[in-house]
Amino acid sequence: MSGKAAPGPTGNGTSKPRLDRGRGALGPALELVHTGRAPTRAVLTAELGVTRATAGAVAAELEALGLIRVDAHPGAAAGSQGRPSHRLEVAENGPVALAAQVHADGFRAALVGLGGSIVATAPGCETVDADPAKVLGSVVEAGADLLRTTGRRCVGAGLAVPSAVAEPEGLALNPLHLAWPVGAPVRRIFAECVRAAGITGPAFAGNDVNLAALAEHRHGAGRGARDLLCVATGHRGVGGALVLDGRLHTGSSGLALEVGHLAVNPQGRPCHCGSRGCLDVEADPLALLIEAGRDPGPEVSLLRQAEDLIRDQYADQTVRRATEALIDRLGLGLAGLVNILNPDRVILGGLHRTLLDADPERLRAVVADRSLWGQSGSVPILPCTLSHNSLVGAAELAWQPVLDDPLGALL
Repeated sequence: MSGKAAPGPTGNGTSKPRLDRGRGALGPALELVHTGRAPTRAVLTAELGVTRATAGAVAAELEALGLIRVDAHPGAAAGSQGRPSHRLEVAENGPVALAAQVHADGFRAALVGLGGSIVATAPGCETVDADPAKVLGSVVEAGADLLRTTGRRCVGAGLAVPSAVAEPEGLALNPLHLAWPVGAPVRRIFAECVRAAGITGPAFAGNDVNLAALAEHRHGAGRGARDLLCVATGHRGVGGALVLDGRLHTGSSGLALEVGHLAVNPQGRPCHCGSRGCLDVEADPLALLIEAGRDPGPEVSLLRQAEDLIRDQYADQTVRRATEALIDRLGLGLAGLVNILNPDRVILGGLHRTLLDADPERLRAVVADRSLWGQSGSVPILPCTLSHNSLVGAAELAWQPVLDDPLGALL
């Protein structure tokens, strides 16, 4: 920790010196609390491998920074003996990150605190201009309004887009369902909009499914997995992401896991990539509506129409057959990915979560029948559990510098 004096408790007029020896533990400690893996000081002590005194000093430092709350007098659990350990929670009124998401059917802004908690959201917009600068300017201004209304400190901003984002330039290489130019410099544009709105802190951009996987790994259905595979379809197309040893795997230039172009139906629909029968066009919301003989309407998003069709009309034989067809195609794609990646958990988002809910045994059977690893040992296939997980994941990008070095990021 730094040599500066931390303010003492309100009203006592004293100060406590920060301990230099604990600064290196601040980031790991904050991440443990942030991800819910250190609910008490005793657990924090064990996880960090430090003395109780050092863990206490680290927790006190994070509390002084306004990031966590230390409850020194928690109630004892029924039947427990001895004094209960101090409880650690993220600060209720602490800083936030601005999160933005753009998809084929609109965009939304939110403020997200530590712990993946969504503090406030702006009303979503249901139209996306072909000019990314206009869209990103609008979503950032919506986020700036939230910051002004709440008065919360902002640590930075993150953006989720339905496109592979090439690194290191931050270019949206295939925003096909947005009508944006191929290779649009979304990170630069987003950062410029953030600065123009007077928002401090760094700005980041990433693929929406990658960010959903990151959020689920830290706060949702993927927590505790070592090698996590996430496959999801939102409003259009299919995306995939992989978390290895706790880190998002994006490949050499940010383009890993473009699973939407796995062929699962050789005689299937033409895909915009030039092939036929790709997951992107065989297992997304539009594919379900077409398979069920339904004409997509303009009233609500394709995702909402597809999910409502399964939930409300699954007893209809045409809808059931269409749902089963998509389950089988998704299962083929998942089996190939399981064969290659050997994950210890698979999570599904968007419409794929609804397909899993509709007939979980059918999907798991297809994966097991087509996968060596599925036959030798069942790979858990679970639904994503976070609402707006891409938004939460976008915020995780902005929170990462704080998790790496809380003092350096906030002081």
